[in-house]
Amino acid sequence: MGCCDTPGLMPIDSALTKIVAGISPLTDAFDMPLDEAIGYVIAEDVRSPINVPPFANSAMDGYAIHRDDLALGKPLVIAGRSFAGVPFAGECTPGNCIRIMTGAKIPLGCNAVIMQELAEVTDQGVTFSVTKVADQNNIRPIGDDVFQNDVVLKQGARLTPRDIPLLASLGVATVKVLRRPKIAFFSTGDELRPLGSTLKEGQIYDSNRYGIKALVKNFGCEALDLGVIPDDYETLKQTFLKAKNEADVVITSGGVSVGEADFIKDILDDIGQIGFWKLAIKPGKPFAYGTIDDAIFCGLPGNPVSAMLTMYVLVQPMLAKLSGHSQWKQPESIPAIATSMFKKAPGRTDYQRGIYQINEQGQFEVATTGNQGSGAFRSMSVANCFVVLEQDRGRVQTGETVNIQLFNSTLY
Repeated sequence: MGCCDTPGLMPIDSALTKIVAGISPLTDAFDMPLDEAIGYVIAEDVRSPINVPPFANSAMDGYAIHRDDLALGKPLVIAGRSFAGVPFAGECTPGNCIRIMTGAKIPLGCNAVIMQELAEVTDQGVTFSVTKVADQNNIRPIGDDVFQNDVVLKQGARLTPRDIPLLASLGVATVKVLRRPKIAFFSTGDELRPLGSTLKEGQIYDSNRYGIKALVKNFGCEALDLGVIPDDYETLKQTFLKAKNEADVVITSGGVSVGEADFIKDILDDIGQIGFWKLAIKPGKPFAYGTIDDAIFCGLPGNPVSAMLTMYVLVQPMLAKLSGHSQWKQPESIPAIATSMFKKAPGRTDYQRGIYQINEQGQFEVATTGNQGSGAFRSMSVANCFVVLEQDRGRVQTGETVNIQLFNSTLY
């Protein structure tokens, strides 16, 4: 048996494949006003109802002319003006030009715009310092940005702040979107206390629910916070039953290890099914995955870094598929030079917190954030990437190459 064939631990890649393969995207769709649709996933291709721009217009301030008039070398008479929103009415005849502003419609009879820096206005008219320009010089044609019926957003795209003004510029007032997955979550543990309370001996503040809620919202899902549930079998069971009736996904924090008060595995054996439990990942080994009727179950470890890491690495891809976000991509791995040592023992894929920078040669460098304990969340707060050390890899020395994953928008 090799060093990475840890008995009872599923490799992280196998777990990810199993999780994502078992997910069917939601199909419930409805029309949403554009100004409320940020973060929703598009249910169908969005096609442009118009050309953008809808008319040929000037790319700069200057003079609209017929370019054949340039070769004559004679002053051109200013026959009118074309401003944005106030176009010139009529046709520009030979020997004339039209004063034009950026974005204004190109007058009939003109096929070029000369920038005002190349023009000189005299009592006889306008003369130019050039005698030849290309056809359609400084003119933006109809559909230069978007043609009518072009697909501007594909089904499965999640609407970003960059997409909203694009659709608004096309006159799109409503979009058909998929409903957001509902995520019910709660923490377990008699030692957990709410924020604002006074801690007694042996107690700690419940931080995981706050992290889970933030991640759930960043995933573009609806968050249903069920609070802190005590380590009581029947209370936990009833909470599970409530959660699975109200949500698409049930996420717990804590209670999936092997302690005497860790009841979640027993409850899942009773009312649901466990697909797997315990992974070859560090931190986050006691991660559980399964189902409760039609609801998906994800049991996160209780340690704060372990909970956030498994949410990011394992739950995020699952929620992307469930929400229909087909444009979502796994964080890219980038080779980087280690500028500090990274402690590691073979046996599990290790996601260590790191701080990367790009050196003068354009290479990625990465250093450890320090304490890599699963309860040391400060090192998570100051990190900007994960250093992903392979399952069979050992200690990393300074100067070695490692793979890093830059944090995506979920962690920002």
